Amino acid sequence: MKLYDVKTAPNPRRVRVFLAEKGIDVPTVQVDMRRGEHRSAEFLRRNPSGKVPVLELDDGTCIAESVAICRYFEAVQPDPPLFGADPVEIGRVDMANRQLEFELLGPVGQAWVNGPVVAKLLPDREQIPAAKAQGERAARAFYRRLNDQLADRPFVAGDAFSVADITALCVIDFAAELVDLRPDDELAHLWRWHGAMAARPSAAA
Repeated sequence: MKLYDVKTAPNPRRVRVFLAEKGIDVPTVQVDMRRGEHRSAEFLRRNPSGKVPVLELDDGTCIAESVAICRYFEAVQPDPPLFGADPVEIGRVDMANRQLEFELLGPVGQAWVNGPVVAKLLPDREQIPAAKAQGERAARAFYRRLNDQLADRPFVAGDAFSVADITALCVIDFAAELVDLRPDDELAHLWRWHGAMAARPSAAA
């Protein structure tokens, strides 16, 4: 078994943090996206989308997409439950995680691909300043909303740590470090939560 990984990308980090919370060790293979390894015929046989992460099982079966990989490991090792422990929790975790993906990760990605780092890496890619600004506005609006939600709960989806906390941590860290989209200092509830999440040993995975 091996995990095809990119250390600086948020989605592979989601899987690494998830595995660390489960106490599961999986060897990783770093994919050099700058050299286009994710577009090679060999990699595309593992994942036709050409994206990381990809989990390759011992029998050659490949599972792509970070949440799909996490769900595989949740089924293999249910404890501790990171997708919810009962039907209500499962629904709340899925809801929070999907909202994070669509309403935060999507806008952050929009700002990223139209920002200076991607412009330098891919000089032939058309940059759309209006799309960058739109992504930034949406991300900052979501930060404020998440701050309000965290005013009366310790975790993103309620009273228990879950994959939604992992998603939020990885996206916010990526946005702050590489997209110039750090949440405002005044968002006290968000930063309290972030401090607690960053202190978990799994955050360093």
